[in-house]
Amino acid sequence: MNKGSITNLIAILAVVAVVAGAAWFKSQRAEAPADETTQSAESAQVVTTAQPEPGDAARSATPEAVSAEAPTSPEPANAEAPAIAEPVVEAVDAEPEPAAKTEDKPVEPAAVEKLPRLVDLGADKCIPCKKLAPILQELRKEYQGKLRVDFIDVWKNPAAGKPYNIRLIPTQILYDRDGKEVWRHEGFISKKDLKALFAEKVGVK
Repeated sequence: MNKGSITNLIAILAVVAVVAGAAWFKSQRAEAPADETTQSAESAQVVTTAQPEPGDAARSATPEAVSAEAPTSPEPANAEAPAIAEPVVEAVDAEPEPAAKTEDKPVEPAAVEKLPRLVDLGADKCIPCKKLAPILQELRKEYQGKLRVDFIDVWKNPAAGKPYNIRLIPTQILYDRDGKEVWRHEGFISKKDLKALFAEKVGVK
């Protein structure tokens, strides 16, 4: 045989081998489910045909029967109910006792320089008082830190004017550095006259 014939023969054998192998594989797969079905049917039959023993049937009837058969331990006749622990309540004082107080010494204010003082007693509706009001404002600014200038409305606050024992308004009273009255005047007075009195009576220029 020549080489061409040998090659063709080998190819034919290979094809036959492949076809035979495929046929055998299919036959194996077709037989496998049948075997498994047979085995599962047999196992099912074994399970369904299994019957409990007579003694076991009496024990497995209902849950009530099982609980009825379960032995119960009778409670003693004089058994006392378990004591319930009462909640513990701690006594809390309404207010804690304050610590011993120590008397604080009053803080002494810094020494304030004593200044002469002019007090004008009048009212905001009094005509001469209205004239005097802007003069007092100017004096308050000019003599700041040297002399105090105060105004008291005796109509709105009669009690504040009572200690000064005035008869007419406006009334001006001048006090020295020690609080002593050194001059008193009733009625309107000019700014120039007041400044002269400050220099003369209390030495403030």
